[in-house]
Amino acid sequence: MRRRLQRHQAAAEATARAHAEADFHCGLCEREVQHTSRHHLVPREEGGRYSMTVDLCQPCHSSVHRFLTNRELAHHYPTVDALRAAEPLQGYLSWIRKNNVEKIRNCRGKDY
Repeated sequence: MRRRLQRHQAAAEATARAHAEADFHCGLCEREVQHTSRHHLVPREEGGRYSMTVDLCQPCHSSVHRFLTNRELAHHYPTVDALRAAEPLQGYLSWIRKNNVEKIRNCRGKDY
């Protein structure tokens, strides 16, 4: 029992070190960031539960869902290249690439 706990603790410490040393890059804006989250290129509710994913920074992940519906993502932007070329995201991408922003607050469907 003690060995199992020691192995578990060693594995957790190794994972924490790897995350601390890792360089995270956003798959959309391509900036180096502190954290990323997994974005399903085809949203799960549109049948993409086991589809490809891409790691996005929080501002990009939030903005993708702010500017595009899940149906639009599934039908028109199922790849990273298509997402980068999405017309509704061009102004945002131009802005975010020039700024060192780690967190953004925006809500889907709100106009403000």
